[in-house]
Amino acid sequence: MPHLPLGFVPEPLTIPLDQILPTRKTPQGAIYTRKLKQIRSSIVAVGLIEPLTIGNADKATGQHFLLDGHIRLLVLRDLDYRDAPCFIATDDEAYTYNNRINRFSTIQEHHMIQRGVSRDRLAAALNMDVSYVPKKINLLDGLCKEAAEVLKDQQFSTRLSQILRKMKPLRQMECVELMVSANNLSVAYAQALLMPTPVKLLVESSKAKNEWRHA
Repeated sequence: MPHLPLGFVPEPLTIPLDQILPTRKTPQGAIYTRKLKQIRSSIVAVGLIEPLTIGNADKATGQHFLLDGHIRLLVLRDLDYRDAPCFIATDDEAYTYNNRINRFSTIQEHHMIQRGVSRDRLAAALNMDVSYVPKKINLLDGLCKEAAEVLKDQQFSTRLSQILRKMKPLRQMECVELMVSANNLSVAYAQALLMPTPVKLLVESSKAKNEWRHA
């Protein structure tokens, strides 16, 4: 089977920020949004997690057009960074592989916690109360790899994991795919899917059904 060409250079390169040109205007009031505050807190605490995505350098000016990461670039400049790691897109239409990474998904937050950074530092990085950090540590316990893969770019409550882990992997996948396709990752929807689940697809059959209201 022939290999599909990549739309970007797989290894990030360090590019001076003054060589990166935004391709859209930053929305008014963006500096006050929770999204920007979370990204800023993360960069201050643990550095840039996801590289920017830029096009090839213009042959005449040496400038790169920014394809993805406008908020990250804004924060980096505000923090007086001189350069940043960047993915170089070889096809301007291919950069969208990274366009989902404008805010941290729940599983990305989990992986940051697993790096062994202190709870206080992680709380600052994720812009959350320190008491919430332990809930993220065991986020993937009991979830099958396939379900975690589907959820990797989504934001959802840690209570969703508590419900899914009551089901066996096959049912987990069915529910996760239904929830993502419906764009509804709410706890209430997960509970509704748990209720009609056949006993043979539950990890702890009677307990799972009896306790769903307390998840």
